[in-house]
Amino acid sequence: MDLAIGSNSFRNTNGVLAIHGKEQIVLEIVSENDQLILTMDLYNASGHQVAHLRRNEWKFNMDDRFAFSAAAAAPSLYGSAPWLKLDDKETGDTVLEASVTDRDKAQILQGKLYTHKGQLLEITSHLCRIAGVVTMFGDTRDARGGAIVIG
Repeated sequence: MDLAIGSNSFRNTNGVLAIHGKEQIVLEIVSENDQLILTMDLYNASGHQVAHLRRNEWKFNMDDRFAFSAAAAAPSLYGSAPWLKLDDKETGDTVLEASVTDRDKAQILQGKLYTHKGQLLEITSHLCRIAGVVTMFGDTRDARGGAIVIG
């Protein structure tokens, strides 16, 4: 799968985003039912795990803090691509928003989430950054069938 994260392009990925050496986000495109699937560990600013979403279903979500929504492709003349969105009800921030752009291509449009080390990862249309650690802007990389590694 090719994955765009902000203005960064990653070709030939397995859909896994590893942050600080830990797989934290997994995106899958299921073509049989035109669905975008998310598996993700969510942490707080202290680095404690507060939620786990597995293939679009909550395994746990402490204090019902996060809201998840997703839609498959709409079978219409104009059609709409599969998308998903994860919001933090406590802060009002979008934790992660992603959509399918083409067959076997997806993009993470925006995000604001904590890593397992408690560091803030921000994704905007222009960049992907972990404050004080790494900032990626306009990078293009070939993952050679592996994970995208940040930090």
